[in-house]
Amino acid sequence: MPKVRILPDRVANQIAAGEVIERPAAVVKELVENALDAGATRIEVEFRHGGRSLMRVEDNGAGMSRDDALLALERHATSKIAEAADLDRLASYGFRGEALPSIASVSRFELQTREATSDVGTEILVNGGKFVHVRDCGRPVGTRIEVTHLFNSVPARRKFLKTDQTEAAHIVQCVRLYALACPAASFTLIEDGRVVFRSPECVTLAERIAEIFGRQTAESLVALEATEPGLRLSGLIGRPGVGRATRHEMIVFVNARPVDSRTLNYALIESYHESLPKGRYPLAFVFFECDPAAVDVNVHPAKREVRFRSEPQVRSFVIRAVLQRLRELGVPAAAVAVPAPNDERRMSNAGWPGAQPQDRAVSPFAAVSPIVPPGQVQSAPSRPAPSAPATLSPTHSSLVIRHSPASASAPQVPAWRFLSLAHSAYAVFETAAGLVLLDRRAAHERVWFERLREQFRSGAVPSQRLLLPVALELDPIAAALLLDRREFLGAHGLEIAEFGRNFFRIEAVPTWMEPADAEPFLRDLLGAFRDGRIPDKDSDLAREALARLAAAKAVRLPERAAEAELQALVAQLFATRTPLTSPAGRPTYIELNHGELARRFNK
Repeated sequence: MPKVRILPDRVANQIAAGEVIERPAAVVKELVENALDAGATRIEVEFRHGGRSLMRVEDNGAGMSRDDALLALERHATSKIAEAADLDRLASYGFRGEALPSIASVSRFELQTREATSDVGTEILVNGGKFVHVRDCGRPVGTRIEVTHLFNSVPARRKFLKTDQTEAAHIVQCVRLYALACPAASFTLIEDGRVVFRSPECVTLAERIAEIFGRQTAESLVALEATEPGLRLSGLIGRPGVGRATRHEMIVFVNARPVDSRTLNYALIESYHESLPKGRYPLAFVFFECDPAAVDVNVHPAKREVRFRSEPQVRSFVIRAVLQRLRELGVPAAAVAVPAPNDERRMSNAGWPGAQPQDRAVSPFAAVSPIVPPGQVQSAPSRPAPSAPATLSPTHSSLVIRHSPASASAPQVPAWRFLSLAHSAYAVFETAAGLVLLDRRAAHERVWFERLREQFRSGAVPSQRLLLPVALELDPIAAALLLDRREFLGAHGLEIAEFGRNFFRIEAVPTWMEPADAEPFLRDLLGAFRDGRIPDKDSDLAREALARLAAAKAVRLPERAAEAELQALVAQLFATRTPLTSPAGRPTYIELNHGELARRFNK
């Protein structure tokens, strides 16, 4: 008996499903792509319980005959290509012919379709790869596919799915990517019976972005248009100084296909290196077009990644185009280095200078160098620091750290003699052992972190109501995250009221926060929730992560500081439980002892 055998089609389809259908969002992606390839101008997507129990995609595309519908459920059956050479002139989203049989092999799959030349439609029901029935049905022209009980035939796969909330977020993100890719088609997305967004046909990309991401986001964008022989870049990019804490709103399309391209992503980040602080990402909705033969879309099972024939050429073209647009918006030409058209160097973030442009709209949250926040420019001069080192006013709110009652003795404050303040960021002290350089920001962040963590644990977070509430417009995913966590945020000083679909008002903020900082802080906070940096299930870890994020945002360093203020900072730092590092793990100070100094001077 031979040891090598050909697998049955059902088993082969289930194996293919493991590569193509990673999660419910992959099902929605494949079905939406088929709808767009069929010429649909109206697409409705509905799902329940994160896609586990139901996913339905209905369109008004060309539809299929009975023979074509049956053939579409066979492996490698496609209407998109006929030979290998067609991959070099691909103009459709799908082309492999694996999606439908793979989905049908791991779910209860129902397809209803009708083409314009037929009086009746066709209904096909497949359960776990087995045909249940094929019969006539009545329906309008187009296709309706309903997928239920995903992975019911492979229960081991269900264990690898994330929470309903996480899977739902991936589905929402998938649908809005294709809604952006095709503004001429109307999209409706329904989750658990609730309309997440309904976007009609849009004339421009800006209108579609306003529908999906909100008008505040759309108003912070400017048009981008650039062409070179064989290359074209268009879309909308953020103004200098407008950034996000995550890459979720840095979206790129290659020949109208949403992809995750490292080449294009790094080109965008490089372009904004002089326009955004480190750790911030640009807003971008850009469409890159090139000859289909110059890009390979068949390098990933889910078609998420692409490979360019000449990546250096693509990268340098995108950087030149974006930098040229930023210069038109006021970024000084001397602050940016434009790659030559044939420049094929490997560019790295680490090699670019970090100076900020002269006319950049500075975000007080994002600035790395110490600045005076806008809310304090007109304030009265700061009062002298009190003689007792138990209090310190490093920002707009007084800061006092107290020892735990369990502490038996007062903290040991080192006997450091202040010498000077260097570059507004480092305080230089003389000690018996040598010299100490204190990082003001890192020290302040440690002090703030422990104070806020104690407040959050005790539930005593003082807040201030705003005379004028701050308006906030979010995209559907961020709005859902906010609604789910509004009680948690309220317990930590942020009072937020819903004011319409995806619209909110910030009505109260913690006393340590400037009202003008409320909106960017909340956006960053929602980004941290979305990325999983703030856990949902463990409240203690969530409070600590929130305190860490808040401490980094709360610090406002004036350019100058008196000796008494810096000595008070040292006392406050050594009153904390972990004075050696900031909440992010950076050293708060470094010490150069006599031996190190002697070695440096060759003594």
